[in-house]
Amino acid sequence: MKIYNVTDPEFTNYGRIIEGYEEEKKAIVEALKSSTPVPEGTDYVAEEPALQSLAAADSITNSLFGGSPMQFGWCNGHNTKLNCLEYHRSSEINLGSTDFILLLAKREEIVDHKIDSSKVKAFLCPAGTMIEVYATALHYAPCQASKDSGFQVLVGLPKGTNVGKPDFEPKNQEDRLITATNKWLLAHAESSEAKDGAWVGITGVNIDIAGDLA
Repeated sequence: MKIYNVTDPEFTNYGRIIEGYEEEKKAIVEALKSSTPVPEGTDYVAEEPALQSLAAADSITNSLFGGSPMQFGWCNGHNTKLNCLEYHRSSEINLGSTDFILLLAKREEIVDHKIDSSKVKAFLCPAGTMIEVYATALHYAPCQASKDSGFQVLVGLPKGTNVGKPDFEPKNQEDRLITATNKWLLAHAESSEAKDGAWVGITGVNIDIAGDLA
């Protein structure tokens, strides 16, 4: 699979590089390294006190999200597979203490609540590069950037995202994609999420970039 860089023009369909914030980025990277693990699988924490308490978190909240409350957590570990795609009603901020790869598609490519995995593109985000992933971009857990490395990635989202599932009667098919607050999920049939009852909305192969890593 071709792996683009977030500096390539193709990335502008999915997100953007956030310029500046050098001191904030440095503080966040240091906190990721010192206060968050790198598990063998993949783990996610919606709000991490070691990140949330940083002055950098307040700075980013006030500017990048216009003062709206944000939560700062992480997604760390080892992964090379697509498995699922999700979207939010909001952008997401990512910043890695390591290089990492995102597998991305466009929400507009969903047809009848399904998308073929051939629509997915891979993007390398270098360590220390802060990006905004647009609300219109489908994404999921990061992938490691080399065979022997894991990843540590900041996940900045509106406060209250991914912290429980709303309890309501679905009114349409999209409602059935909700698996957590502000989270709509399409799973591949081979994923554990599908086995747990998530909507199987990814057709084609379950992408695995292991063979593309050095």
